[in-house]
Amino acid sequence: MTTGLHEAVSDDLREVAPGLLRVRVPLPFPPSEVNAWLLSGSDGWTLIDSGIDDAPTRALFARVLADPLLGGRPVARLLGTHFHPDHVGLAGWLHARTGADIHMSRLEWMQARLLLNEDPVEVIPQLVAHNRLCGAPEPFLDLVERRGMLYPKWVGPLPRRYMRVKEGDELTLAGSAWRVMIGEGHAPEMICLYCAERDLLIAADQILARISPHIGTHPSDPCADPLGAFLGSLLQFEALPEGALVLPSHGDPFYGLHGRIAALKAHHDERLERLMDFCIEPRTVMETLEVLFRPLPLDQTGFGLSEALAHLRHLVVRGELGHGMDAQRWVFARR
Repeated sequence: MTTGLHEAVSDDLREVAPGLLRVRVPLPFPPSEVNAWLLSGSDGWTLIDSGIDDAPTRALFARVLADPLLGGRPVARLLGTHFHPDHVGLAGWLHARTGADIHMSRLEWMQARLLLNEDPVEVIPQLVAHNRLCGAPEPFLDLVERRGMLYPKWVGPLPRRYMRVKEGDELTLAGSAWRVMIGEGHAPEMICLYCAERDLLIAADQILARISPHIGTHPSDPCADPLGAFLGSLLQFEALPEGALVLPSHGDPFYGLHGRIAALKAHHDERLERLMDFCIEPRTVMETLEVLFRPLPLDQTGFGLSEALAHLRHLVVRGELGHGMDAQRWVFARR
């Protein structure tokens, strides 16, 4: 399909539907790439998400903003689906370059601003203490201290002003109405967009084609149940038509929405069953990694621990596991 503009100059920029462009943005960490989306409008383009703030990503977007496929029209709105670095990292730089306001949900904006303003002197000891409670090995605790805070490494300064987007809002993009849907679990108030007229779903990280989004419990809220929030928020997406074209944040657009939701549920059910079998005896969070993952590199241990803790906490909330302390570490066991 074509918009009647021009062919893209960059291999990173392609049209996926009339008035809707995909920007493939490389990342220096897994999953190695994130999708940003450009949607045309009467006042210019809306750019959804951005990648991280580093020199290669700035160079990429400098090329994209000048690409003939944009027809010389400006970026009029920046929309961040959620606070993670691969989604809002370059938003401040793009705001300064284009003058476009940043649109986000309230919780995602507040979380981004909070993380950019935290004091490493206070945060790093908390991270170390949390991971020690999880039973993390000393080499990983040493790594946490050495590498410091990762968020400001990948996310540039954000302006003080944002435009709030909330569930049920309707945005006019690419000549059609898009309804704001909120996903939970991977992030607290993640924006997804559904266009009934064109049967298109911009799914952010809520529904990915080949992997589950990371569902983690974190040091700032260690008793939270993000997995319960994630599974609960999938219900609204099951109500959408099966024939919708899903535009995920990672990987290619795909069909088969209902089947993918069923697969995500089955994936987490299987992990919960593994944990129930493994936790016949009291287990630390670190010990459960051996039944949930292939061996992880040291720098990925934190992701593994947060994901494992989310599943363990969900079983505690369901009343199937008990939670206690052993040698200053959390342990979980079947009731």
